[in-house]
Amino acid sequence: MKYAQTFIPDVWIIEPVVYNDARGYFFEAYKQPEFEAHTGPVRFMQDNESSSVRGVLRGLHYQLAPWSQAKLVRVIQGRVLDVAVDIRRGSPAFGRYVSVELSDENRRQLFIPKGFAHGFYVMSETAVFTYKVDCPYMPAHERSIRFDDPAIGIDLTALAGNTPVMSAKDRQAPLLADAEINFEYDK
Repeated sequence: MKYAQTFIPDVWIIEPVVYNDARGYFFEAYKQPEFEAHTGPVRFMQDNESSSVRGVLRGLHYQLAPWSQAKLVRVIQGRVLDVAVDIRRGSPAFGRYVSVELSDENRRQLFIPKGFAHGFYVMSETAVFTYKVDCPYMPAHERSIRFDDPAIGIDLTALAGNTPVMSAKDRQAPLLADAEINFEYDK
């Protein structure tokens, strides 16, 4: 696999080496020793999968510590714009984001460490999105930040002027300045 560190050093784009032949393709999607050589120790304990239609926007989601989650995300079918926002107080990248297109064609993955809000926007007719997490879902600790927060300034050209399909919770999410955050940058 090829590991590319983003401008936020803890966030990684991972591209597998794909072997194609007349039967189809094969690639390793996750290899713990190689993964942890780049990211440090992460103990994934659960895999999740969602299916969404064109125009769905999920996020920006995170869980408060001590239930925060590191995630390894990828798209099995379709195409999404995936976004991770640094919400670690004291981080030199606080409020900045990494965005990457994930698709069944490019097979990229994005590693998002604890202390980041995460979301994605579906750009294909449908998308099947899968991700590993290192901590279970804890509804009482889940929080959201508005995807269109001008202070974050996510490039929304992928939306092409369309109103995204969102949950009521995501539509009513607070701005970053008003969000409950309990992450500290520890580097």
